[in-house]
Amino acid sequence: MKRLALPLLMALLTACAGSLFKNKAAPPTMYLLSATPQASAAESAKTPPAPIDVAVLKLRVRAGLDTDRIAALYPDRRMEYFADVRWSGPLDEVLQDLAVQQFHANPGLRNVSADASVFASTYWLEIEVADFQAEYAAGASAPTVHVHLLARVGNAGDRHVLARFEPDIHEAAADNRMTAIVDAYNRAADKALAEIAAGTAQALSAK
Repeated sequence: MKRLALPLLMALLTACAGSLFKNKAAPPTMYLLSATPQASAAESAKTPPAPIDVAVLKLRVRAGLDTDRIAALYPDRRMEYFADVRWSGPLDEVLQDLAVQQFHANPGLRNVSADASVFASTYWLEIEVADFQAEYAAGASAPTVHVHLLARVGNAGDRHVLARFEPDIHEAAADNRMTAIVDAYNRAADKALAEIAAGTAQALSAK
């Protein structure tokens, strides 16, 4: 009897342990932000790239936003995260990639890269993320996305700051669906980074 009881007990324990580690929850939906060129093809053709190499440094992100989760801010200053959705990576990596895309779309710059090649670049760009959340106003049916970036561009040789930019963009979501909210995020981030790219190209072309 004991010989039969031991294998039966082991089988029951294995079944129980296996059920504890099975995750039946659906994986979160991931959203990707992509840059939209701000200049027309005709304008790009007329503006040859300047001999300027810029390295986009790893972004600094405000506490609470340094995650791959998508943040929402409510009128009482309570911050939460939308359930079951994520950015395609941590916010600093997502925005660094988006900044490089936006700079590539600017006809006034020759070569833009992430900070891995900072020592081969003539100039650097540093961005701090002060706001990157969907804000719900009292009584509003849909949020407004707030993107506030603090940027500095400088010389790689002596670290001297050459220009500063502070785009502060608000974009209303068309409705309270996640796709509409992400679209507002994309538009706001696009405008903020395009402002930085245009200002950087203008500042450095004058050097």
